[in-house]
Amino acid sequence: MISRNDPCWCGSAKKWKKCHYPEQKPLSSFEEKALFYKKKYDILLKTPEQIEGIRASCKLAATILDELCNYAKEGVTTLEIDRLARKLTKEAGAISATVGYGDPPFPAAICTSLNEVICHGIPDDRPLQNGDIMNIDYTSILNGYFGDCSRMVVIGEISEEKKLVVDVAQKCLYAAIDRVKPGVMVYEVGDAIEEVAARYGCSVVYQFVAHGVGVAFHEEPQICHHKNNMRIPFEEGMTFTIEPMINAGMKEGVIDKKDGWTARTVDGRASAQWEHTLLVTKEGVEILTQK
Repeated sequence: MISRNDPCWCGSAKKWKKCHYPEQKPLSSFEEKALFYKKKYDILLKTPEQIEGIRASCKLAATILDELCNYAKEGVTTLEIDRLARKLTKEAGAISATVGYGDPPFPAAICTSLNEVICHGIPDDRPLQNGDIMNIDYTSILNGYFGDCSRMVVIGEISEEKKLVVDVAQKCLYAAIDRVKPGVMVYEVGDAIEEVAARYGCSVVYQFVAHGVGVAFHEEPQICHHKNNMRIPFEEGMTFTIEPMINAGMKEGVIDKKDGWTARTVDGRASAQWEHTLLVTKEGVEILTQK
């Protein structure tokens, strides 16, 4: 039997007597867990019906992202890729989550982040060139549900530094996904990413986070990609992104003062990012944004 001075079963790191005393056993039903997570963390555990809606939007996002990445070739502009994203989204009966989002309103259906751009790059009329790397970030809204994903595209022959960050960012993503299962603390995502990045001499951007997603574009919890103390246990029914941003040089980024969105590495060196939307299941984790 649990003692009053033992760590609380909920994972808060507090003593039981300071947390859930006199409750003597963990919450069992979905309804109890959902109420607890909403009250304590403002996290929405998704119902089976919501999960099906989110899964459908994520499948659509992955399908459209696949077409956009295949379309991205030398000589094609990022503005042309954005136009294709708008066309495919409309044909699917969906909406792009980024158009008009934020302050100032984001002007495009996708983010296109090239070379030293960490994230939130705005499509323009610059043709893609041999040696470019680019992250395409796309989020769909289908029947009110959100699917969020991004992928790197390599144009022609790229430098060793760019190849390194592209590969390391992907390794970081999957190392983090491998940590996710019920009961594991959210901070372990950051631990996994930092461990991989350090192994290859890269740095982890700390100014931007992953996030809950599904019934809204950005939900709780915020999920840091660097080492942190976020002691929230993953629970079945949580849906969220993991999207590590990895730099070849310094970990800091700076936001463009003119457009208010584009974030670039402070030293001008290469950056890369990969992203999936995930669902915590009873057994572990499901990657929702893959075909």
